[in-house]
Amino acid sequence: MKEVIDIGLPPLKQPFSWAVKSAGMLFTAHGPVRKDGTIDTGSIEDQTRLTLTNLKMALEAAGGTLADVAQVLIYMSDVADMPVIDSIYREFFTAPYPNRSSAGVALVVPGMKIEIVAYAMVDSARS
Repeated sequence: MKEVIDIGLPPLKQPFSWAVKSAGMLFTAHGPVRKDGTIDTGSIEDQTRLTLTNLKMALEAAGGTLADVAQVLIYMSDVADMPVIDSIYREFFTAPYPNRSSAGVALVVPGMKIEIVAYAMVDSARS
């Protein structure tokens, strides 16, 4: 059975849940979405920090922490941004790091430079 987790961000116009928990696993995807639902289209630094902040918020809402993340998939519009993304990523994650894959892609929202998908094991006893 799956449970949709309310993480405090507004619903999108797409058929999409910010975070879904099932059998102790959290499935979540984030971009640089502000609390009012608008997209930050500024610098890659700002977008990455906001995206990772949203991920942290989802984990906390599900009763977990960033330490529970097992895998991260990073999609970026410009692979030249990887060093900046890595630098900010290290502000949020510490060793041992989650398994990770990164890819250059065309993102749906014009000006959006990053999107992250994460999978975490969240102990149901903590939520």
